[in-house]
Amino acid sequence: MLILFTSILCSVAVSVLLKIARKQQIDVAQAIAVNYVVAASLCFFILRPDPASLLAPATPWWILAALGFLLPSVFLIMAAAVRHAGIVLSDAAQRLSLFLPLIASFVIFQETLTQSKALGIVTALVALVCLLLRPRQNQNAEAAATPSYTAILVLLGVWFGYGVIDIMFKQLAKSGAAFPSSLFTAFVLAGILIFAWLTIRRTQWARRNIVAGLALGLLNFGNIYFYIRAHQVFPENPTLVFSAMNIGVISLGTLVGAGLFREKLSWVNALGIALAIGAILLLIPR
Repeated sequence: MLILFTSILCSVAVSVLLKIARKQQIDVAQAIAVNYVVAASLCFFILRPDPASLLAPATPWWILAALGFLLPSVFLIMAAAVRHAGIVLSDAAQRLSLFLPLIASFVIFQETLTQSKALGIVTALVALVCLLLRPRQNQNAEAAATPSYTAILVLLGVWFGYGVIDIMFKQLAKSGAAFPSSLFTAFVLAGILIFAWLTIRRTQWARRNIVAGLALGLLNFGNIYFYIRAHQVFPENPTLVFSAMNIGVISLGTLVGAGLFREKLSWVNALGIALAIGAILLLIPR
């Protein structure tokens, strides 16, 4: 569970960094590009990938290609969602993506549904609803933030994209391919895609965006590395990893938002945190 908790910490730290970046007028796309250079470098020097291992028949190239496309794309879609629909709805769409990997746990990964897991899933979903019900800061502002057609599309993109990425990481952990080489390849492909996109846009680079990207890369590497390791540690229980990750991130994120950014925390949110802890305990294999 320590591996999973470390991934949760890194994920919340990424969210905090992105929130600060928006306030500091940092170009998120540039930060994301630098992030993949850092993540790939950390993977290369720490995990020592062997390029020759990618020639093995077990290498899931379709998964690596999908991740190389989805990782930067969903980052950019998330940034667009925040711009068009606001932080609250964007975070909600990201966390509601939990439904997709939960379905995949039983349909694709053939996980056995026990009474304890069923109760844990129901508790996790109730906790998710409680955590997403935030007090209104300003009724007029809420009304003004009614999602447009564009906002709905990008929110659906966030929901679908994050759900599919979770499933792809589980597939990567299950494939039996060399973990360091696969992760390094996914980071490199993602980096190539977003640098190509920025080049086409003739982006003017700024130092503050590069600095933000260095910090983002360190945290993002930790988030993805420990998340995949959690799937490897609990190969027969993807529901635990999917649920604990999503519920854990939003629970800790709620506490950080209340303590660091003075966001209001209602008794329903507090109940959601308590239910989230209960759900994770129910999902831990006996």
